[in-house]
Amino acid sequence: MTSPLGNTATTDFLHEHWQKKPLLIREAMPGFAPELGIDDIAGLACDELAESRLVSGSYPQHDWSLEYGPFEESRLSALPSANWTLLVQDVEKHYPPLKSLLAMFDFLPSWRIDDLMVSVAAPGGSVGPHCDQYDVFLLQAEGRRRWQIAEHFDPALRSGTELNVLESFEFEQEWVLQPGDMLYLPPGIAHHGVALDTGMTWSLGMRAPSAADLMQAYGEWLASNSGEGRRYSDPDPGPPSDPAELDSASIRRFAGLFGHDHDDFPEFLGSFLSRYRLAHEPLGPEEQLGRDDLATALIEGRILRHNPWTRLLWLQRGEDALLFGAGSVYTCDLRIASVVCNEPALAAGGRELAEQHSSLICKLVNDGHLYLEFPS
Repeated sequence: MTSPLGNTATTDFLHEHWQKKPLLIREAMPGFAPELGIDDIAGLACDELAESRLVSGSYPQHDWSLEYGPFEESRLSALPSANWTLLVQDVEKHYPPLKSLLAMFDFLPSWRIDDLMVSVAAPGGSVGPHCDQYDVFLLQAEGRRRWQIAEHFDPALRSGTELNVLESFEFEQEWVLQPGDMLYLPPGIAHHGVALDTGMTWSLGMRAPSAADLMQAYGEWLASNSGEGRRYSDPDPGPPSDPAELDSASIRRFAGLFGHDHDDFPEFLGSFLSRYRLAHEPLGPEEQLGRDDLATALIEGRILRHNPWTRLLWLQRGEDALLFGAGSVYTCDLRIASVVCNEPALAAGGRELAEQHSSLICKLVNDGHLYLEFPS
């Protein structure tokens, strides 16, 4: 598989650029021809299941406006000739063949990749100068776009708008990207992209949960998994030296309520990271799939595919594996976990899986993480 890093070796990129400094990659994908066009993205923005936004305005005028989809076709057809950007999230989940584009970035853990966002912009279209707290690869898919970046900048945001736009911005570097060019930006770099022609930018965003996100999610996970079984107790406490004192023994007992040893943290993390940030809940088939049904389907030539709205991950637990799908957890044979999570291997080995691990496969299909289809 061709690397999207051009002449930069993967090890050099990870050592010198990843989370450290920007990298412009000319012809990262030579001759790139997007599988979805501008009309396709506009149509997706009208779908109630898609998350979409329309940003109008420009910098430094700061005449920003923000609208949320789904949009009516009449609204999009009435857009002016300049200074607007239409953004659609999770495009690879709505159009699964685009997962092959994400697979090109397999030098990063799959749980790191959040989604493919596509922005369609008229000349002058922009979302303003801003700073993200996650890594992003910006692939120019159609038309030209000028990118300006700054590592040192005033972080003050413009008031009176929902957009996190910088009040002022002085760039330190500038490039014009052509189709097939790509710009990598680590967290904390201010950047401003402006369309020079009508075109598209495909943004591959990385997942970077904050400590607050993790703590909140971990608390919710503990609450749902501990239930009433874990409640404060203090057998044989002895009389307090001062009834008003919160003593160290009580503090230790309270800490124990939160799983102070954190033995269950890996299971929580697998559940947490196997959920996409904006994903819909996976839905299984209306009729439950049994082992005989699975065997028949595979004999007929169907193959197993991942539901694009679920992420499959695994971790080792003793001699077995814990397999995670959109927050659910399954115990399985260690040898099969990676195959299930690797879609090409899963599709190729469907018959063997059905014979040896049919119970697991049926569960994953019935819970909506896998589905059966005839190969195209």
